[in-house]
Amino acid sequence: MADREKGGFWVAAAAVLFYPLTWMGRSDYRGAERIPATGPALLVMNHVSHLDPAVDAVFVHRNRRVPRFMAKESLTKIPVFGKILLGSGGIPVSRGTSEAGDSLKAAHDTLSDGKIVLIYPEGTITKDPDGWLKRSYTGVARLALQNDVPVIPVARWGTQKIWNGYTKKFRPFPRKTVVHSVGEPVDLSAYRAKEPTSAVLREVTDLLMAEVLALLAEVRGEQPPSKPPATAPPAEPGDQDEKAEQAKEDGA
Repeated sequence: MADREKGGFWVAAAAVLFYPLTWMGRSDYRGAERIPATGPALLVMNHVSHLDPAVDAVFVHRNRRVPRFMAKESLTKIPVFGKILLGSGGIPVSRGTSEAGDSLKAAHDTLSDGKIVLIYPEGTITKDPDGWLKRSYTGVARLALQNDVPVIPVARWGTQKIWNGYTKKFRPFPRKTVVHSVGEPVDLSAYRAKEPTSAVLREVTDLLMAEVLALLAEVRGEQPPSKPPATAPPAEPGDQDEKAEQAKEDGA
């Protein structure tokens, strides 16, 4: 078994806070051996509950790696949690601004250092009443194409049954099962030589999220909606606000 990746004080603090939260549910890990024991990787995940960062962090940590989250900047301002997020290597995303590009650069640097980056391309928890995927931002595609690292889809299901952020229902009992299902790395070699136009980024984003959706459908034992998730329109070349629009698309 590989040695545990060292995380330092803030990762230890996160473990003290997050591990007890996961005890509210029973963990079911499927395909976890696909997470590399060493070296960089980009984990692409769905988002259904405010509990997700905690259980996802523990999931990766139990596989002896330290996750670096791309998370909306407002989370860094939450007392205690914000300090832990930043101290453990979290990457704040200023969604809808030109600074979203800075977040991608920080994530690129993190991958270059051989770390694992975890991203929720939907940006926030889905508002779909049945928990299926919502529109995803294309920053995940830009990050995946700029870094020749394993890009691994992961579906997680069950946290929304414990804490539903939109209905404000918190139901820790009886204990629910929280499933993490890890897919095979997605082959993006056909896209790496292409110019990263808005259309290409959208296509890659939809490809990655289709893999997450397939895993989620398998975990749930249900067929997803026949209509694909709504997608954001790509920025039109020549628009005066193209840079701002692309920043919105890139937001994680």
